[in-house]
Parts: sequence; C-alpha cells; structure tokens
Amino acid sequence: MKHTLVMTGASRGIGRVAAEHILRQSPHAHLVVVARASSGARLAEELAMGGHTVSHVSADLASLRSVRSAAVEIRDRLERGDLPPLRGFVGNAGMQYTNALTESPEGFEATFAINVLANHLFVRLLQDHFAAPARIVITVSDTHFGDVKHNLGMVPGPVWNSPDVLARPGAFPKPGSTAGGRTAYSTSKLAAIYLVHEYARRLPAGIDAIAYNPGFVPGTGLARNAGPVSRFAMRRVLPVMTLTPFAIGRGTAGRHLADAVLGTTAAPTGSYVDRARVARSSQESYDPPRERELWDAVERFTVAHAA
Repeated sequence: MKHTLVMTGASRGIGRVAAEHILRQSPHAHLVVVARASSGARLAEELAMGGHTVSHVSADLASLRSVRSAAVEIRDRLERGDLPPLRGFVGNAGMQYTNALTESPEGFEATFAINVLANHLFVRLLQDHFAAPARIVITVSDTHFGDVKHNLGMVPGPVWNSPDVLARPGAFPKPGSTAGGRTAYSTSKLAAIYLVHEYARRLPAGIDAIAYNPGFVPGTGLARNAGPVSRFAMRRVLPVMTLTPFAIGRGTAGRHLADAVLGTTAAPTGSYVDRARVARSSQESYDPPRERELWDAVERFTVAHAA
C-alpha cells in the first residue's frame, strides 16, 4: 500500500544510508525529505533514481518558523491527497556545536532548537494526520549515559536543569568552550528520550514512538562545526575504530535506522533501540516528572514562537 514517510537528516551520513535502504525495502513509500532549499531538490533527485518516489520540503531546522512552514506544507499536501497516508516520521537531523552559546533565530540555544524543538514541532503538527500503524523514530545518542563505557569519555554527560534554562544559550559551565557544546549535545539527546516517553503516553494507539541510538559513528557530518583538527580526526582517524567494538560504520548504522523505521526491528512504543535491539537507556532517562516538565515547556516554546 502506498504511504508517506517524512525524514530529516537524509542528506548525509547514516541518514543517507537509511533513506536509500528504506526506499529499496519499501518500494511503495513516498519519501518526503526535509532539507535546506539549496540541497533538498538535489537530494530528492538523487534518491529517486531507480524509480523511487521522493519529494522534498525546504526548512531550516534551527528556525521554528521555518519548521512550522515545512510541517504545514506537508500537512496540506496530505489533506489535498497529493501525498498517500502518513505512516512515519524520522527525526534524524542533529547538530553538535563547538559552544553552548549559538542562538537560533528565535533566541533558543541552537543545539536544543535542532535536536529537540524541531522534532517536537513536526510531531505535534503532523500527529493528527498519521494513519495507524505508524512509527515515529527520533535519533538519539548513547552520550546521554555520560560514562566512559558508552563514549570513551569524549563527550561530557548531560547536565539537567529546568527546560527554560536548558533551552537558552549559556546553560552549561564554560558555555563558550567545546566541552560546553558537547554537554549541550548530550543533554539535548537526554531530552529527546524524555519526549519519546511522553509521545508513547500521549499519542493515539497505533502511532508508536521510538528512540534510536546508532552508537558511535565516526565520519558523519555531526561535528562539521568543529575546528579543523577535530574534523580531521572524525573523518580520517576515528573511522579506524569501526574495526573495534567501540564504533560502528555509517552503512551498518544506517541500515539499523532503516530497520527501526520500517518495523523490521520489533520495538514497542516508548522503546530505546540500541543499534539493532531494544535495550535500556540510562537510569537518568526514566524520569516522569522531568518528562512532564519538559513536555509543558516545549509546548510553550513551539506554540509561542512558531505561530
């Protein structure tokens, strides 16, 4: 049966691999890729090779106004019947900055805006248009554990605070440093897991929400805002770690993401999928009071600033 999947972060890295795998495994899918105008049309054209059905919607994921415009465009196309029934949303786009001071157009800390608020706004604006069974998959990170076992100590663990503080620039110690930027990243991924738990509670039956952790994947575009030494290490040095149990290649991680989206990896709603299996996320990531507080805050942020 023809159906629509909406995906962010499909232009490079594990997202590109996942998009290609989804189209091969699900030939009846109409994949709508959300990307900047300069690259979205080219991405859709490349993914459509071989007879696949792909279209694009332009958005700057750091801007809630832009995200809202993209989501409304998709919603309108669904209502007009220009797109087949919506069966999935893949929030794979993510960003890690070299500081915790970068502002979004609406004044939010940019890591939080892209990794948390953009996904939430897409989910909320599209939720009434999902046709069950449907699956929402949000790419998270095992950096939210904050320990050496999961990220070799390269990324500081999350530092939780009131969402009104976390959403604004300068929320972490030494916010102008790389460590501040990495702390903003791991904290944003903890927030994303909290929201997945809330989606599982709040969305109608048949619309499942999954948090997907690809593991440590060197060579992606995640650190493209880092300095030249860090970028070189990510591209040329750290990929060697995929030969060890500490890291995973883009191809494998992308296929695992596609399997989570397509339901090949069985996972009940609210699950944390670690690579190819359901697992427990960190002890800190199960906290209903924090989850409710975060839900209330992001509802305020997205409604107030995306109207």
